[in-house]
Amino acid sequence: MLKLFSLTLCVICVSGFSRYRKRIPNGNRVPDPCGGEGDIWSHVGHIENSRKGDINQFGKDFSDADHTWTTVLCELDSDGDGVTNGEELGDPRCEWEKRSKPAGPATGHPGICEPVSSDKCAGSSFVC
Repeated sequence: MLKLFSLTLCVICVSGFSRYRKRIPNGNRVPDPCGGEGDIWSHVGHIENSRKGDINQFGKDFSDADHTWTTVLCELDSDGDGVTNGEELGDPRCEWEKRSKPAGPATGHPGICEPVSSDKCAGSSFVC
């Protein structure tokens, strides 16, 4: 019985993250600021590219917005890199709606200051 409960809990956790990625523009195509070209960051709201890591500021802001893409969340610069969440996720005018195509591709990560080696990003909390 305990094994069945544990398995059910794991399935619920994994499916939850997939659901969250669908609630932001380009949620399945956020570039990995630590990886090579074409690499994606699967767990956008976390400080490392796995669900094991702590929540980054974008994840906290997304949670505060009730896990909904809003104009306020879009206009924030959660990671403090000088680029809004909307610009980084391909929704610079904050017009994206769930199940629609974003205006453009994701060009950055809304929860990790980029470029990661820059002076403005020194001391940022994330794990490559």
